[in-house]
Amino acid sequence: MSEVKRKAIALFSGGLDSTLAMKLIIDQGIDVIAVNISTGFGSTKDRLEHMQNMCKQVGAELKIVDIQNEYLQDVLFSPKHGYGKHFNPCIDCHAKMFAVAKRIMEDEGASFLISGEVMGQRPMSQNKDALQTVLNESNCDGLLLRPMSAKALAPTIAEINGLVDREKLEGIVGRSRDRQLELAKEIGLEDFESPGGGCLLTDENFGKKMVDFIKYDTFEVKDIPVMKFGRHFRLSDGAKLVVGRNKEENEHLQNIDNDKFYHLKTIGIPGPHGLLSKNANEADKEIAAKAMLTYTKAKQDGVYKIAFDGEEVTALPFESREVMQAYTIL
Repeated sequence: MSEVKRKAIALFSGGLDSTLAMKLIIDQGIDVIAVNISTGFGSTKDRLEHMQNMCKQVGAELKIVDIQNEYLQDVLFSPKHGYGKHFNPCIDCHAKMFAVAKRIMEDEGASFLISGEVMGQRPMSQNKDALQTVLNESNCDGLLLRPMSAKALAPTIAEINGLVDREKLEGIVGRSRDRQLELAKEIGLEDFESPGGGCLLTDENFGKKMVDFIKYDTFEVKDIPVMKFGRHFRLSDGAKLVVGRNKEENEHLQNIDNDKFYHLKTIGIPGPHGLLSKNANEADKEIAAKAMLTYTKAKQDGVYKIAFDGEEVTALPFESREVMQAYTIL
């Protein structure tokens, strides 16, 4: 009988828990491929360099897998287990990620899966029942090992078969980070992230923008970048306007390629970059042009132009930015 290949697939977020979980398995002589699954709703910060750094420190190979289309079709708008406090289908999301990881496990010839989940750390999505539901939905029961809480959970196949020494795993339960920080210090882990942040769908304000968007339009993968930046407005006749708040947001908005939107920019005066629904009527175009100028130093007695892609429109700013509160989503 051939020896079982000592390889595992890790669901890797880049955070401290998932990094420590990999280290606990790697220290047992098992190769780990760190799989970061992108739904499109992760942090807006570019984290690739950070993830590479974490993997290098613990000796894991990093693999990025994009499931944005699959996620929108299968999870986001029809979650079997509903949403969390905001627009976050956490249980269905985790189940989808584990199902994807299982496919990768089979393709890579690995023996089991691991994740950095800690039982009880998040009361809704990481209680004992929720953790089991995720296993059932993803058909990963017995295959998924959670090294950070393993001693508080039922043994997995890898432990039962002796591939992993259960005694060298952790039994962390609850929200305290003391043990994780102790482990990080023991192994000399540097530049790890503090807990928090992560999925934009757990953010109340982002959730409101999503609810507004799907009320007026069919949400597609190409719409995800639009949602991540700028002030968002719903104008009088239903058009969506996005206006950058700073240089970084303006650069992101300028680089968006989405045929649902005009690109708006001021001419002859420094101003923000904007996006406007291409189905906007003349009334909403006028509001958008005035709004763009309202976020500049334009004066009421001046004459200014706004470019709607190649088309130029003459406009004046509103008397005050307070006028825009009537259209504000966030």
